[in-house]
Order: sequence, then C-alpha cells, then structure tokens
Amino acid sequence: MSTGKFYPKELKEEVVEKIKTSGKPVSQIASEYGVNVKSVYNWLKGGIKQDGSVLEINRLKRQNDELMRLIGEVTFELKKKRKDNGG
Repeated sequence: MSTGKFYPKELKEEVVEKIKTSGKPVSQIASEYGVNVKSVYNWLKGGIKQDGSVLEINRLKRQNDELMRLIGEVTFELKKKRKDNGG
C-alpha cells in the first residue's frame, strides 16, 4: 500500500519545468514548492517528462556559471598586473 503524498500532474509539470529553466538545485526548487526531494527526482528520472538530461543540464549550467566567474576573476587579475607593471 502506498503511503506517498499525491501531487497533481500540473504541479509536477511546473516543478520539473522550473528545474529545467532555472538552473537551481533540485533541493532548492523542491523546498520552494514544499515537495519531497525524492519525489522530484522520481519525476525527473522517468515519471512525468521522461527527460533524463534535465539533471545533467542543470549540473552543466552551474558548472558553466562557476567557470565564467573564474574567467572573470583571472581576467581582472591579469589586467591589474599589467596595469601595475606599466603595460
């Protein structure tokens, strides 16, 4: 017998779409909607959207953001050193 909470299809679709478009961690979106994290992972893995790439896309978005931040820092430091050296 299932003891899990029932979530309407519309809510599942909204949560999954938010995860796909926001790039936020699944845990954060689940918390915002008051939904169990495991339920959300189940929806992502094969329930509602059948799009297993969602988690990978979000991971890559976060990685890309971090790399862009690091590039900015390195560029800033390089320009600063060039300026300090008179170049």
